[in-house]
Amino acid sequence: MPPRQTPARLFTVPPTFLCPSVPRQQLRTILSITKPIPKPSRFNASPHLPVLGTSHTAALARKSRTLPLRTGALAIKKGMTALYDAESAKRTPCTVLQLDRAQVLGVKTRKEHGYWALQVGAGTKEARNVTRPERGHYAKQGVPLKRHIAEFRVKDEGGLIPIGTNLTADLFSVGQFIDAKANSRGMGFAGGMKRHGFHGQPASHGNSLTHRAMGSAGASQGSGSRVLPGKKMAGRMGGEQVTVQSLRVMSVDRELGIVVVAGAGAGAEGGGGEGGGGI
Repeated sequence: MPPRQTPARLFTVPPTFLCPSVPRQQLRTILSITKPIPKPSRFNASPHLPVLGTSHTAALARKSRTLPLRTGALAIKKGMTALYDAESAKRTPCTVLQLDRAQVLGVKTRKEHGYWALQVGAGTKEARNVTRPERGHYAKQGVPLKRHIAEFRVKDEGGLIPIGTNLTADLFSVGQFIDAKANSRGMGFAGGMKRHGFHGQPASHGNSLTHRAMGSAGASQGSGSRVLPGKKMAGRMGGEQVTVQSLRVMSVDRELGIVVVAGAGAGAEGGGGEGGGGI
């Protein structure tokens, strides 16, 4: 017996494209009740979207945690001395720094340059030893020629100082901790024992003429018959930027521009360096 066929319905709802005005039955679900969560797009700069981690704004926000609230200063290392405390009977070795005509040369804003910073100069220089573009820069800012120039980044607009402001020694206070940055003394070409503290080879037991030699620089088959990158070897020592953190200010003299800090700062006497708030 053949299967019984169901008669076609006479009042079925036509499709939407044939009769769009006929009301439809809708099912309420969780997706229809809740509002959809917008997906952030790297091409959309709407203020209602979260800040992307790869954007310039997010990079500045991460950097702001380690930026100081105010600028530092350029100083010249005059030498080392020692201060004696009679109460504690302690002798503290100190470094003498002098601020020589330190002055603000320029201001960098986030709107124009992308970040907040101050350009600071110190010392003096003859006009014949300064290039014409540099002389034009000094003339535009209305400041004298400087020997040393450095840039100090600040956290926000509150750390900016007007152009031409003189930075004196009272920028620092006794008991404050600062970070001193300078170029270390150049030692020239040095061996492995002096440069990296190698112990050297035995003085006897068949060793001859290789007491201070470095020795093997790498394996053959195990490392690919090559010298691995970053291998400690003999080479040029010193002459690189060194930052000494948390140096305590022991004494300040505004008239002479002297700042005495505890400990040893990098660089030779007469060399310039940067000093700022402690990290």
